[in-house]
Amino acid sequence: MSWQGSRSGLRTRFLRLCLLLILIALGRTFVPAQQSDDSPAPRVAVIVQQMVVRNKERSQQLGLYTSRRHYHIDYRGFPHAAEADMVVDVTRDGRSSESFQIVSQSGSHLLIDHVFTKLLETEKNALAKQADNELSPANYDFTLVGQEQIEGRQAYILHVEPKVSQPLLYRGKIWVDALDCAVVKVEAQPAKNPSFWIRGTEIHHVYGKVGNFWLPRSNRSETKVRLGGTAVLTIDYGSYHFLSSTVSAQSE
Repeated sequence: MSWQGSRSGLRTRFLRLCLLLILIALGRTFVPAQQSDDSPAPRVAVIVQQMVVRNKERSQQLGLYTSRRHYHIDYRGFPHAAEADMVVDVTRDGRSSESFQIVSQSGSHLLIDHVFTKLLETEKNALAKQADNELSPANYDFTLVGQEQIEGRQAYILHVEPKVSQPLLYRGKIWVDALDCAVVKVEAQPAKNPSFWIRGTEIHHVYGKVGNFWLPRSNRSETKVRLGGTAVLTIDYGSYHFLSSTVSAQSE
């Protein structure tokens, strides 16, 4: 082979190698769904570890705040359609305590007594048993399934699978803000069906950033009843008012 031919062959192999490296780099940058066998575990572990640490830090810094929630439920099915509304003032001190004051209620007394009242009791119980319910490796297995832009911010999409079947845990997907390591969206189902009369529930929960904190913005839960009905519960968490001067300054 001539020297020119050898040189041309080396140039061709070099260009192929460069092209291969570029394709690999593009794949790592723009293809988030499936990773190689050795990359998901450490990456997921880092995301989850940072999420747990940052959640605790934010919770400790949050302090005392209030918000006004609007609950609405719309039931369609046997034996007849029904609706109900409730407005509740909530006062919460980080992870330590939470109190509810009912401002108004209207509509079906059956839904108010058996749905809204139970919902508030469940939330109080969840706060009292945070360690059993929190989003952490102690309660869940996590799998990275992709990435997505949410309101202009990059977020990791994780599949979460509860390690035990409890009504206050769930299975599905969470979106974790890549910069703040905070949950910004949840789409899931309860890990355990709370009642024989319920066939299934789909939960859609959205968080919004208020100052340095990510707090609930809205919730929509659609429940299918075995007798053929459907109940849609929506919660609007309203605006937040911080009773700590430090947090208020961060939120302005």
